[in-house]
Amino acid sequence: MTDKTKKLEDLRAQFAEADGGTIFTPKYQRIADQIFSEGGRRPAPYAGIPTLLDAPQKPVETIQDLQVALFGVPMDLGVTNRNGARFGPRALRAIERVGPYNDALETAPLHEMAVADIGDVPFRSRFDLAQSHEDIEAFARNIVTQHVLPMAVGGDHSITHPILRAVGAEGPVGMIHIDAHCDTGGSYEGEKFHHGGPFRNAVLDGVLDPERTIQIGIRGAAGYIWEFSTLSGMTVIEAKDITEERLPEIVALARDVVGDGPTYLSFDIDSLDPAFAPGTGTPEVGGLTPREAMKLIRGFKGVNFVGADVVEVAPAYDATSNTAQNGAQMLFEILSLMQFSPSLPKK
Repeated sequence: MTDKTKKLEDLRAQFAEADGGTIFTPKYQRIADQIFSEGGRRPAPYAGIPTLLDAPQKPVETIQDLQVALFGVPMDLGVTNRNGARFGPRALRAIERVGPYNDALETAPLHEMAVADIGDVPFRSRFDLAQSHEDIEAFARNIVTQHVLPMAVGGDHSITHPILRAVGAEGPVGMIHIDAHCDTGGSYEGEKFHHGGPFRNAVLDGVLDPERTIQIGIRGAAGYIWEFSTLSGMTVIEAKDITEERLPEIVALARDVVGDGPTYLSFDIDSLDPAFAPGTGTPEVGGLTPREAMKLIRGFKGVNFVGADVVEVAPAYDATSNTAQNGAQMLFEILSLMQFSPSLPKK
């Protein structure tokens, strides 16, 4: 018997009758034991009621048992360009296959943490921006006060300000902000709580520490309205300065900026180039690739995250659903980070 024949016989003996849930590498078998049931069975990704990342669906009244609460914020009253991000949560719920294992971070977050989709923020009005922000803050505050990490899916980027008001109520937090825009503009036509200014508002409210804030991926012909970022002490990394070779350097800088303190992660889907995410309100050419964005996010393992969001998915502008697919993938990457946050509740 030749060596190749012997190897083939050994492989047949080991694998011919093994089902899909039988894995011979210990670190992978640990994950398979959580995902597969007897006979290599696992839930069909296209069956059942859609939820964010296929997380269990639980009512908001049960969040005290969770470590991370996923929720939708279907509101886009703060947009300055194309609307439609109110359909973002529904679009991400319709993505049927993301995860369940994160190879880079070696975790299956939905199986290794207490995570659930607790539904959408219940808005009292579909027309009133100020009232909607009040509703978002109250919803997020309920999560935070029960010692659960909030993870939101927008909605336009104005939703982050009221969430930061809840997360930073006991003291300002730092932030890693991945976006095409700084979103530190002033009042436009009598309204300052639009999606172009949440982080100016959060700093002035005392819930966001600008010196512990880094903004990555910034571009577009609007630098003249973002002086607040640099004048307040934020670190701004422009998209033109991001290369594959520089990504480790940028990750290291971000980790240095936020330090060990409580940190929020906000991911705007328009940080990606429109080639990958056309379905958004304010697309900007020259953005990140999904691979670059994933490498950035994965580099933040161990940062002290206390909350996060993925915003600005407007599915009507993307017939391919690629924007929602990328949004769901980034949500999964960020959820995976939460397992390694020092602030993850012990429950």
